[in-house]
Amino acid sequence: MNQPASSAAVTTRRVLMPATPARTPKPPSMPEELLPFTVRLVRDEEDLNKAVQIRHAAYARHMPAVAESLRLPEKIDTEDGVVVLLAESKLDGSPLGTARIQTNQFRPLGLEESVELPDWLRGQSLAHISRLGIVQGSGGRLVKFMLFKGLFKYWEQNGVDWAVVAARTPLDRMYQQLLFEDVFPGQGFTPLPHMNNVPHRVMAFEVATAFERWTQAKHPLTNFICHTDHPDLDVSRIDNDAYSPVYAKSQPMSFHIAQ
Repeated sequence: MNQPASSAAVTTRRVLMPATPARTPKPPSMPEELLPFTVRLVRDEEDLNKAVQIRHAAYARHMPAVAESLRLPEKIDTEDGVVVLLAESKLDGSPLGTARIQTNQFRPLGLEESVELPDWLRGQSLAHISRLGIVQGSGGRLVKFMLFKGLFKYWEQNGVDWAVVAARTPLDRMYQQLLFEDVFPGQGFTPLPHMNNVPHRVMAFEVATAFERWTQAKHPLTNFICHTDHPDLDVSRIDNDAYSPVYAKSQPMSFHIAQ
């Protein structure tokens, strides 16, 4: 059950992987596309608060009861193995979208509080997508596509085998269109205790075979994700501060702690 916000000192987080992973060189023929916004990792308290602003607004539209618990950052936002993506306007710095990735390198996924994953996912490097939020408006569709490209590039750079998500309707159709598959075929939507027992569809995506599967399916986003260079997207770590935010080193911060 959700508890009131509390204050807790945040300790410096460990780096998930060696810093500064090499960026895959783009082929000379790969077209470059500039965007009116950037997509990057949250690195400080200001960044995280922007992500929380979008997160709360997105959930308020569809899950108002859950949204009330998302006015503050969640404790998991700054734990080991967790990063938050932020899409931010170049014009005025306003937040446009966000998503969170938790890997299972340091602890089981939050999703595993509610479901027991099948044997074929055991022993795999997993990443759980959660807290997806997009600003409303005509530009939201492009922001959503870029956030997913950012998620995918992060999985690639950090050796993730499978990405998993618990999606409510109608978001499950978006993940199905991206070629996510049901973790529990035939089971449909399952109430998740850690999400107020709201029914979600648990789905998974194999990272290593993504290009092959998208190409075979003639997926419309294949060129966008795999054959277009977006300089405004960067989910690599410049230094350890990408995983040890400034506020984690300096002062306590108030969190919402879900239990």
